Amino acid sequence: MRICRMISVSFSVIFIVSLVMLFALGCFNARANQYAIPETKASEAYAMAAAMPASYEAEVEIDYARTYQEESFSTEEYSRIVDNPFLPVLDNPVSTFSIDVDTASYANVRRFLLNEYELPLKDAVRIEEMVNYFSYDYNQPENEDPISFDFTMAPAPWNPNNQLLRIALKAKEIDLSDIPPSNLVFLLDTSGSMSDDNKLPLVKQSLKILINQLRPEDKVSVVAYAGTTGLILDATSGSEKDRIIDAFDHLDADGSTAGGAGIQLAYDIAKMNFIAGGNNRIILCTDGDFNVGTSSTSELERLIEEKRKDDIYLTVLGFGMGNYKDNRMEILADKGNGNYAYIDYLLEAKKVLGKEIWGNLFTVAKDVKIQIEFNPSFVQEYRLIGYENRKLAREDFNDDTKDAGEMGSGHTVTAFYELVTTGTADEKKSHSDPLVFQQSTIVPSSDLFQFKLRYKDPKTPNGESILVSKMVNQSEIQSSYEEVSIDYKFATAVIEFGMLLRDSPYKGTASYDTAMQRAIESKGTDIDGYRAELIKMIEMASILNQ
Repeated sequence: MRICRMISVSFSVIFIVSLVMLFALGCFNARANQYAIPETKASEAYAMAAAMPASYEAEVEIDYARTYQEESFSTEEYSRIVDNPFLPVLDNPVSTFSIDVDTASYANVRRFLLNEYELPLKDAVRIEEMVNYFSYDYNQPENEDPISFDFTMAPAPWNPNNQLLRIALKAKEIDLSDIPPSNLVFLLDTSGSMSDDNKLPLVKQSLKILINQLRPEDKVSVVAYAGTTGLILDATSGSEKDRIIDAFDHLDADGSTAGGAGIQLAYDIAKMNFIAGGNNRIILCTDGDFNVGTSSTSELERLIEEKRKDDIYLTVLGFGMGNYKDNRMEILADKGNGNYAYIDYLLEAKKVLGKEIWGNLFTVAKDVKIQIEFNPSFVQEYRLIGYENRKLAREDFNDDTKDAGEMGSGHTVTAFYELVTTGTADEKKSHSDPLVFQQSTIVPSSDLFQFKLRYKDPKTPNGESILVSKMVNQSEIQSSYEEVSIDYKFATAVIEFGMLLRDSPYKGTASYDTAMQRAIESKGTDIDGYRAELIKMIEMASILNQ
């Protein structure tokens, strides 16, 4: 009997405990359901998680990871950009920078706005790349120099008290029959991170556009890398288009990313098939997410700086989103004497690898630098718009060992300075105290500034740079805003849009309405529809900003 009573009591205890546990679990689930994540955006889900009691964090994180894994955990990386400030001419009379023909930032901003319906990250907006995405009707070089230059100045639309100086460069257009043969190495990232439709599948479609432009004298090699690296196709004539396409058409995305080993092998293959006097170039297609072997940006930078001594260029084409490493790819292209573009859809591939292919692949001027000295008698302060990561020290201009940008056949480059001229209502006090032991002496001159440009002939890459200079008088370039070309007006609309996206402290009276109106008025013929697309982007940004 005593044993029976003990068993009965034990069952009673177990039954009561079970009821308590079931009740507690029901309460837990009922309370947890208060915080269940609905079908909403990642940012809203994060906000809900932050407001939740600590006891439910684990439950929410598991549910969130399952529901929003692809959308929310973005690991995209961008280098920080700090807008160039106004500099007093008495303290900083000389401005020096490397030209830039990259267009990646513009296409990436378009992806944010038109594909993801989000305002771009501020550091994804590089204004000079947005301006230089568009081609402009600049004059061809008329003398032996491969670059022409021109200047225009008018009041700044967002601050009419200031003047906006445009520097317009145009590279010589080379006839296709005069372009030397190309030795191209396609370096394809086939790691697991490239499996999305807008990555490796888009890479394959994009490269077919390029391959259709090749000539029999051109040759192509294909290197692929994932966890390991391999040569998929050795040097093959551009006439064997089907064989080249077949070499990468069956590649699949899988494994980790040995990007450093891939770059090393690509340079080895390019050097093995080197064409003296030809266009020797690696075309890297990736999302930039290297994680095996040589993977840090600094190590890759050193590797490419060493390899470029062999006169082999590196073009970088970025693909995808979510884990996109913009900062890394921009540096690699810069150090590899190449250009950097972002391919967000097939029409962009047609632009970069079809219409503009030889401008992007064939260099006519290497290490192009610009230096301007402003006359303090006319200019109190100046600000270079964009080019924050292209600025050079004053002494770098004459140093031929310092790397700078390249211009390809037919390329245009546009740069703007915003000027505070003397005698205007916007004159500012000096940013620094006057010197005690030195005094500035201003040499009398009627010129507004001195313009200097340096470049190297790609045929003699190790030779001395060539200097071109010009004294510029204000009367030669000054215009009212109504008198300037539609290209000038359109570029100012792009700048205003970029400053708004960056929330620049120098945006003045800029607004999406005025930027869009100016873009509409200066759209011109717009055969390819690129300018009309910008208008859509401005309108979308205006809606998202509300």
